[in-house]
Amino acid sequence: MRKLLLILPRNERGYWGKVSAKGKTGFVRLSLPTIAAITPSHWDVEILDARATPVDYNKEVDLVGITAFTAEIPSAYEIADGFRKKGTKVVMGGIHVSALPDEALQHADSVVVGEAEGVWKGLLQDVEKGELRPVYRADSLIEMTGMPVPRRELLNREMYVSGFNTIQATRGCPYNCEYCAVTAFFGRKFRTRPVSEVIEDIRGFDTKDFFFVDDNITGKPGYAKELFSALIPLKRVWGGQTSINIAKDEELLSLYAKSGGKYAFIGFETLSEKNLKTMNKSWNSPNAYKEAIKKIHAAGINILGSFILGLDDDGPSVFKKTFDFIMENNIDAAQFHILTPFPGTELYNSFEKEGRIIDRDWAKYHTGEVIFRPGNMSIDELQRGYWWIFRKTYTIGNILRRSFRSPGSIVFRLGMNYSYRRKALRMPVHR
Repeated sequence: MRKLLLILPRNERGYWGKVSAKGKTGFVRLSLPTIAAITPSHWDVEILDARATPVDYNKEVDLVGITAFTAEIPSAYEIADGFRKKGTKVVMGGIHVSALPDEALQHADSVVVGEAEGVWKGLLQDVEKGELRPVYRADSLIEMTGMPVPRRELLNREMYVSGFNTIQATRGCPYNCEYCAVTAFFGRKFRTRPVSEVIEDIRGFDTKDFFFVDDNITGKPGYAKELFSALIPLKRVWGGQTSINIAKDEELLSLYAKSGGKYAFIGFETLSEKNLKTMNKSWNSPNAYKEAIKKIHAAGINILGSFILGLDDDGPSVFKKTFDFIMENNIDAAQFHILTPFPGTELYNSFEKEGRIIDRDWAKYHTGEVIFRPGNMSIDELQRGYWWIFRKTYTIGNILRRSFRSPGSIVFRLGMNYSYRRKALRMPVHR
């Protein structure tokens, strides 16, 4: 029997995707459990999370597979180099590798560009024949019918404080936001799994709660309504990512809540119409945010808002303006991200041409450090403003004010805010 070792590398810097001092982390990422599920049975598969477990380069395996976000790529390359020095073949994939395959090939024997499902079995056959090719690229996007159940049993369950059961019902995004790598990797074609197959997977979960990792679970409203209707009898509790446009469809909003949708991750991104237009997200409208938030809250759904700081229309006043908006509208919790030009995005290509990228250390591409020249403030102003708004949002007083906005879900909101407060307290204090 051949042995396959799949590895999730470390994130050396930043505030996202790391493991706590107690060895705990957040949601399960489905890429490696899915690859394990489509690997033929004559391969023995192991998943190693290098964020918590040291890598043993002397391990006897036939192939090492590594996937990584951009901020994890330095760690991924280090691990790949370590195994190759021992003579072990290494294949790499994921969004960063798909954007910069030639870079990755300096550290790997082979790379997968795009979705791996369509080429993985062929790649393993080539390994068995000793004919591994440098690049494997799927001819087309996969259809999401008959997808295998990710092999979660290969993961160390004790690592996950919440969100062990994650699931994907759709791929792609109908929008084409300038800063987002999703479209480049998954395409603009919005693909869906059969509702019956999604429901069957959820029935198999051994927890009441789960999370949709889809980039926009309501991207196709008709499909979302069918899915949410089928979820209602299961009496589960879940969260997912959606656009603010959900507030425009009363039936969709109602079904989201009735099916157990306890919270929604919503990308507000910016309060500037000019910024939204520049980033190809003009379908969002800051003027409509306040009313939309009221409707979502009235439906019983908590909001985790996401905001990008450092866009070209952002001056030093953006931090207080954004903070005031969050507090005035009782947004339950918020994430903040410094604008980051990830390889493979329109933003990266644009900043590259303009000479605005000032740092190529991929470990810094975790959305918490400034790696470009801002258009309307200094690098220092952007960095300090990011730290300020994070810490300000998650003071005890501001957490309590938002958490006690209504009687329902107070414990849930307190828990969500506490998680972000721990990140905020790791940031420097600046006035």
